[in-house]
Amino acid sequence: MAALASNPQILTTQGHSNHKKEQLWRKESLNLEKKCGFCCVKVYNYEKLGRSQVEKEWRLKAFWSNVSQPETIEMVPINDVDELEAVLSDARNLSQPIIIEWMASWCRKCIYLKPKLEKLAAEYNNRTKFYYVDVNKVPQTLVKRGNISKMPTIQLWKEGEMKEEVIGGHKGWLVIEEVRELINKYV
Repeated sequence: MAALASNPQILTTQGHSNHKKEQLWRKESLNLEKKCGFCCVKVYNYEKLGRSQVEKEWRLKAFWSNVSQPETIEMVPINDVDELEAVLSDARNLSQPIIIEWMASWCRKCIYLKPKLEKLAAEYNNRTKFYYVDVNKVPQTLVKRGNISKMPTIQLWKEGEMKEEVIGGHKGWLVIEEVRELINKYV
């Protein structure tokens, strides 16, 4: 029987010896890195008869995550109407949807969502491009082009027009899930 504790550093396995009918305990202490590298495992085998007979063993295990894909992709700023039109034209030529986050530097929710959207951009790296517009730093004609009234507003554009939007006034993880659903609908 194996049990994985809520602490990912401890794995305990309990088994029974067939010939001696003794209970054996095996404790593995794991030192794990986040992405890739090596894992040192120290194994102790205790017999129930006494702790004088302790068997120690060190193991070295290698593990690798998917390092070919970035974890985050920085969102590209759009600063004026001409840049927006160029982005929409490129997306139309590639027949890709784009995500635009309309934000403000004073908006806490906007600042909170941006890194989460950059992680989402890494998930959809070659299928969708992610951009942001800081409404305080751009001409109002650009803000009117997006028809923005609340912050943060996350819009999905495809074929030169806005298809759907999410107004992110609620919890961040819900907003990200809604954006993920939008992307999956149009990709």
